[in-house]
Amino acid sequence: MRETGDIRIDAVPMGATGQDGRVRVTVGGRIGVWTDDRIDVYEREAFLAGARERVAGSALPPGARAEPTADGGFVVAQASRVRAVTGDGETRWELPHDAWHGGRRPPGAPGAPAPSPCGRFVAATVPTLLPEEHAGRAILRYDEPKLAYGRDRLLLLDARTGAVLAERPVAAVSGAADLKWRADGAVLAASFWTAWYSWAGYWMEPAPGDLRVLGVGGDRHQVVAFVPGSSRVVTLRRAEFMSLDDERYELALYDAGDPSPRAELDLNDLSWDVENDDFTHAYAIDARHLLLTAEWAPAGGSVESTHWLLAADSLRPLGRLRYPRAVGDAVVPLGDGTWLTHDSGRLHRWRLG
Repeated sequence: MRETGDIRIDAVPMGATGQDGRVRVTVGGRIGVWTDDRIDVYEREAFLAGARERVAGSALPPGARAEPTADGGFVVAQASRVRAVTGDGETRWELPHDAWHGGRRPPGAPGAPAPSPCGRFVAATVPTLLPEEHAGRAILRYDEPKLAYGRDRLLLLDARTGAVLAERPVAAVSGAADLKWRADGAVLAASFWTAWYSWAGYWMEPAPGDLRVLGVGGDRHQVVAFVPGSSRVVTLRRAEFMSLDDERYELALYDAGDPSPRAELDLNDLSWDVENDDFTHAYAIDARHLLLTAEWAPAGGSVESTHWLLAADSLRPLGRLRYPRAVGDAVVPLGDGTWLTHDSGRLHRWRLG
């Protein structure tokens, strides 16, 4: 399949704007910008045109993870609590929990809470600190301070009150957590990374009193995308080289209600060098196309970032995108078939040719 790399597909520039910080589309199609100590939200088209009038903004305590809500507020995960705040900074509700695992390091949440697009729910992950008499069941232990942790728990919260509507233990003591909702709010995907075990990802149907699992990704797979306008779920397995035979990169495509994959792609088939290649993430840029970020080494050249285009209904490789400038592996799909890349403090917007 390596000859697919010779098929080039033009990415057409649509403009650029200056911006530092991590950028992502949030609920309501707005743009969120995260820096180390704050989060700001903007209307999308005004932001991309260079306007910087905030819709909402909030300072972030050290180690906090935050996500905007549709009503202009935020949900914030901290060392030992999850809370909802208004756009004016007033705390709407607060849910205390055991301190996150971290040993001697100041503990912080491994991921942000996820408000649902419909505004009814908030999904959040919390740790489980075991009492001394149950320490023998611990998955993770610390000697100083002497602490024992069991499996983390995924909570479904009422977005208005913070009340726990449902919860489910997860197969992880998370070093990283990633929660994302399908655009219609009917499916929640949850992925958790644990040291020496890699990712575990699955997706479920939320309802008051229940989090019903619909499907589970393959071994060491993270749920990375929902395909717009469909029930399809995309998962990615990265080679983390935790063992001698752990060199497999793989994409899988599922229907949300079917536990068996409808398509799989061994990404090493696209690799310029199986021993060195690195596939970092996959994004759904519209209902027909996935964009896969990776590295590529042209014959006799140095390693550079490249973007593969795949068919969203089959994972069939269509070719590699050709940009008029260098791009990295940071991609922001905008939900309308266009996407952003970030380079030297500038955001560049693109569409397919």
